[in-house]
Parts: sequence; C-alpha cells; structure tokens
Amino acid sequence: MTISSPDSPSPQLSQIRVVALAGGVGGAKLAMGLQQILEPGALTVIVNTGDDFEHWGLHICPDLDTVLYNLAGMNNPDYGWGRAEEQFHVLAEMERFGGEEWFRLGDKDLALHLRRTEWLRQGVPLSEVTDRLRRMLGIPSQILPMANEAIRTLVHTDEGDLPFQHYFVRRRCEPTLIDLSFIGADRAKLSPDIKRAVDRADLIVFCPSNPYVSIDPILAVPGLRDRLRNAKAPKIGVSPIVSGQAIKGPAAKMMQELGELISPITVVDHLGDLLDGFVIDRQDADLADAVILPALVTDTIMRDLQSKADLARAVVEFGLVTQSNSTVSPIDSTSVN
Repeated sequence: MTISSPDSPSPQLSQIRVVALAGGVGGAKLAMGLQQILEPGALTVIVNTGDDFEHWGLHICPDLDTVLYNLAGMNNPDYGWGRAEEQFHVLAEMERFGGEEWFRLGDKDLALHLRRTEWLRQGVPLSEVTDRLRRMLGIPSQILPMANEAIRTLVHTDEGDLPFQHYFVRRRCEPTLIDLSFIGADRAKLSPDIKRAVDRADLIVFCPSNPYVSIDPILAVPGLRDRLRNAKAPKIGVSPIVSGQAIKGPAAKMMQELGELISPITVVDHLGDLLDGFVIDRQDADLADAVILPALVTDTIMRDLQSKADLARAVVEFGLVTQSNSTVSPIDSTSVN
C-alpha cells in the first residue's frame, strides 16, 4: 500500500509542534532544518548528555553545544561541530604547559564552557543553564538536556572500559565495542519540561543520530521511553545509515562489532515499537519493502541549509500523512515517494 503526500498538509506547518531527539552532527543538522521550516518556538530538541565529561576542570557538553551552535548558525561548516572561525591559542598554550590537548577546545568555545561551569557550580540546573545560553545566542527553539542529573556513557571494549569521549575522540573509536552502559541513568528524573513537550507534540522525530550512543542514552532516562511510546503524536525515525555507511560517526562500525547488519533496517529493529514511520535515503530505496513500517524514500544527506530544510519538510509532511493513515497495519511495508 502506498500513501501519497498531500499537496497541502493539514494542519499547516505553522501550527505544528515538533519534538526532536538528537545527538551528534546529524541530529543537529536536522534540528536546524526543522527550526527553519517551523514557527519560532515550535521546535523542542531533547539532547543527549551521555557524552558530557569534565576536561580542564570544565563541564563539557559536546552534543548540547553542537545543537546550540547549529541552531544559532555559528557552527563550523566543515565539521558540523565547534564554532565557526575558531582559533586555538589556549589549546596551543595548554599543550606547551604539558596539559591534555587531545580534546580540541577552541577559544570561543572555551568561553561557553567557562560560563556553563560557573553557573553549574552556583547550583543552577543544566536545563536552566542551557536555556540561558540558547536565549543569549538568539535561538528561538527550546533545547532540553535529557536530564539534569549526570548520566555518563561507558564504552565496554576489548581493551577495557572507556568513558565515551576517551573512546570516541582520544582513541578515535579504535577499540572493538562489546557493550555500553549509561552510568547514573537509574537515578535520573524525567523533567517536567520534557513531559510537557512530549505530551503536547504534534510530531516526534528521531533524528539521524547514532542509535546506540546518541538515542539510547536519552531513552535510558526512566519513564521517557514509555512516555514516547504512549504519546499521541506520530513518531518518525530518520536513518543515520546510507548505502551501508554512517554519514557521520561510528554507527556503522558499532553495528558491525555488535554483530548487526549495517543497514537502516537495523535502526528500525533497534527502536522497535517507538516508531510509526521511517525515512530512508534514495540510495537505499530497495530496502523500503523490508522496513515493516510506513517508509519515506527521499534525499537524507544534508549538505547545506536548503537540503536541511528540504529533509525537515519531507519528514514533517510524512509524519502528518502517517498520522492521517493511522489505520494502516504496522506489518504493512509502505513506501512514500
């Protein structure tokens, strides 16, 4: 069965409230696309904080900062993370004095970390700190850390246990992945802001982020998985895998080492009953019938602002079509072109 996209989706985009789950560059890119096409304030991004760590005595939030910089239009366009037109004088001096230089903190970036750490030491919750920063950067969308409590991704490898940034940046994902743990997740509390955003959403989007180290830490927050599953809004996932490769990051390597097929289908199976529809790239069009969900085949590679907005619009309209055809059995494989 094929669902056709309506010429004028109802309700109009100006009335849509979207919640996006994001981590990493892919998630930040789609969040930027969604912010472009939605009304100011209509987007809420729930961001992975399992990557957070302390470095040089500062509280570093890599995924939160990637989302902040992208939505503020000040990210480094070559990398997708970090600040545009950045300099590294402090990093060079730190290296001269024998300090750790494996995690590249730029001078502009460093100012944000200093301010965040100062507020946190004053007892300000991470959610409030993040909101202060996004308002100072002129970002209209709401950005919510997945929890105020510390949750840290621990990577179990053939060389022992490694904190995520030591595995990801310092070791460049070289050790073989065996498993993952999210330390502290059992003590985290689901924030009222996240509850409210999920309950009020017209659409929930799982961004093209690594399912294991970007999405799973978010879902580890007690109560969030059930709340998403029971949400009335349609839930659409976007594949981070295109033609057997990850667009960014180690997702494909992780799939292989976990004994999984490097495929969008693996992402669908991993997220299970949380999804009502899934978006795959045209390069994987032959997999549409195997998705076991309503599927949209479109261009998912985001190279510039226009392609980010185009994908975001396609995802939102697909979500509305999926909702309007909610009587379609979830065992039917559906391709929308």
